[in-house]
Amino acid sequence: MDKKTIWDLDRDSVEVFRSKPKMPLVVVLDNVRSLNNIGSIFRTSDAFLVERIMLCGITACPPSPEIHKTALGAEESVCWEYYATTEECIAVLKGDGYEICALEQVKGSVLLQNFEVDVDKKYALIAGHEVHGVSQNAVDSADVCIEIPQFGTKHSLNVSVSVALGIWHFFKNRL
Repeated sequence: MDKKTIWDLDRDSVEVFRSKPKMPLVVVLDNVRSLNNIGSIFRTSDAFLVERIMLCGITACPPSPEIHKTALGAEESVCWEYYATTEECIAVLKGDGYEICALEQVKGSVLLQNFEVDVDKKYALIAGHEVHGVSQNAVDSADVCIEIPQFGTKHSLNVSVSVALGIWHFFKNRL
């Protein structure tokens, strides 16, 4: 097999990408501190047609050389908004009819593989701070908490990896 070249990949321009229909999924970053993680989440959101990213609290906003380093321009293609607090963002999303899903390990969570995506619903997926996770206020405001099962000695994944797994779950259920 021959590896594809950059010309074989037939990439969309930013303008074409922005005009495409998007998956009705919003990613909410609740005080994510690493600019590399933020950039990675932009890049994954671009790859799977996420509607937009909500940057909340201490989460940095583009433009930023550090975000760009991992986003590779996806910070220009994926729409984003900033909110001073995650609670304010959640209130807006609930008002717009989104089901709020916190990606967090809590008592009573639903395992990712058991979460059934309703193709007629709009979703917001909240991911949290690298050390503290999704804030308790955001967890309390969520309609459901989704947990990624893990079987090793560590019981957490990098936030950008967790978001990628969550986005993929929503995307594959809409294919």
